[in-house]
Amino acid sequence: MKTAKHLHRCILIALGVLWLGGAEISRAQDFPTRPVILVVPWPAGGTTDVGMRALASATEKYLNQKVVIENRPGAGGVLGPQQVAQNSTPDGYTLVQIPITVFRYPFMHKTTLNPATDFTYIIGITGYTFGVVVRNDAPWKTFQEFLAYAKANPGKINYGTPGAGTSLHITMEQIARQQGIKWTHVPFKGTPETTGALLGGHIDAVADASGWAPLVNSGQLRLLVIWNAARSKNYPDVPTLRETGVDLVSNSPFGIAGPKGMDPKTVQILHDAFKKAAEDPSYRFHGQARPGSSLYEQRRVPALRD
Repeated sequence: MKTAKHLHRCILIALGVLWLGGAEISRAQDFPTRPVILVVPWPAGGTTDVGMRALASATEKYLNQKVVIENRPGAGGVLGPQQVAQNSTPDGYTLVQIPITVFRYPFMHKTTLNPATDFTYIIGITGYTFGVVVRNDAPWKTFQEFLAYAKANPGKINYGTPGAGTSLHITMEQIARQQGIKWTHVPFKGTPETTGALLGGHIDAVADASGWAPLVNSGQLRLLVIWNAARSKNYPDVPTLRETGVDLVSNSPFGIAGPKGMDPKTVQILHDAFKKAAEDPSYRFHGQARPGSSLYEQRRVPALRD
């Protein structure tokens, strides 16, 4: 009798496991059944925000669901990813843009965040076009003149970036070390703040991604240098760092991830949708090429998943 009861219980447990397993498979195959949140760890209106909104819009037609942008700026682009890693369910409905600062953060700060194990990586998207801009009425016409002034006036130049520990901050300090310069870093949360501070005369220069493009195109800002390996096709008269005598290249690739433990089938669905969106003419139109409003130069980089 005991044996029969035990067998009956085992059968019920096994059926329950099979049912739950079938439900999980069904959920993964049906994904997504509701809007997907894409966390952007930078302020609204900045370079990354504009680009990610264009990507989200292009992704919707391949995912057959809305992709909703949620801005969570702070800690140089690390706050949003950290919150997603710690607080989000790995069901594919909460994703986050991963800037390179996430991988650098544990080496610079005491943290429990482990970028090697705390995320499910979905796809690498692109890299930024970085550059240094000043107001159009600034006395420096070239980057060499800017460097010469900074060297002759230690500590007098104040420059802004989207945050301490970002690629922009680190590269500016690398330039200073190479050139024997002492200047002052002023960290902000993102492009809108750095641009406002520069136009208001509170800082002398901004090192940022190409969110400065509209103001450069309108003549309010002057682009002194870009940090790519080659000149920008949108700004062919602007030299690279190497052409100005600074042996550096910086473009900071980024990607999209979710919390650790996501179902591989869900990851594949998301990867394929984002990959198609990144290659879609509508996204490339926003991201690459329109004179007068270009915010990105599309640079293909090895994907986290490709």
